[in-house]
Amino acid sequence: MGKKPDWLKIKIPGGENYVKIKKLIDKYNLNTICSSGQCPNIAECWNAGTATFMILGDTCTRNCKFCATNTGTPSIPDIDEPLNIAKSVNLLKLKHCVITSVTRDDLPDQGAKHWAHTILKIKELNPNTTCEVLIPDFSGNSSLIDLIINAKPDIISHNLETVKRLTPLIRNKAKYDTSLAVIKYISNNKITAKSGIMIGMGETEDEIFDAFDDLLDNGCKILTIGQYLQPSKNHWPVYKYYTPQQFSELKEIALKKGFALVESNPLVRSSYHAEKHLL
Repeated sequence: MGKKPDWLKIKIPGGENYVKIKKLIDKYNLNTICSSGQCPNIAECWNAGTATFMILGDTCTRNCKFCATNTGTPSIPDIDEPLNIAKSVNLLKLKHCVITSVTRDDLPDQGAKHWAHTILKIKELNPNTTCEVLIPDFSGNSSLIDLIINAKPDIISHNLETVKRLTPLIRNKAKYDTSLAVIKYISNNKITAKSGIMIGMGETEDEIFDAFDDLLDNGCKILTIGQYLQPSKNHWPVYKYYTPQQFSELKEIALKKGFALVESNPLVRSSYHAEKHLL
């Protein structure tokens, strides 16, 4: 693709709250998907006093072709991380916090116990703070997902990322049907299920609508739709830049199909306006 359109111009990070959050993250040696994932909303969100914390390190065991996160052999999980995350949520006085992680296929439990410990510690130190988690697929292992569910976050999100045809080309190891099964399992356990897709990766309109239907059929209530932006020349290319009007049209279609909430905008990412997604 050629030059990015004007509506994809991103603010240079800065501002008082941005500096405050960055200092806190550095002090406790924390990771955020805002930085690791090159999120285009980092300036807006950090200046609004919100951040999505990324646990279990900054190195993923998978190598998806759309993702900017480091891949390779991860370090041993930091046993102090759950407490440090909980302290940070408290210091930032967050009303709603979002936690995500890299995928840890190298660990026997794929990091599920660390996940549960983090959620419980956040709730212990911040009883009035609601919590959303964006989880990996845990290879579809329901006993591991149960550890997350039993910690009782308010929303559990798992991203479908792309349409069915493109999944084996773009997502390393992850499977379309496995992701749908994870979403269904979350929903069947009476927790609000959320998911997100990126567009502009070569999908057709019909494939987008099929993904909407598949998510709804598996109990997804909240949907995010954003423009795929190529992190580097070595990643999957951008095939199309959708206009803001096209994103608005997709939002209307998704709502008419049955989603309770839809965030659809070129710069939308999974945790964008997450504090507004409590049903």
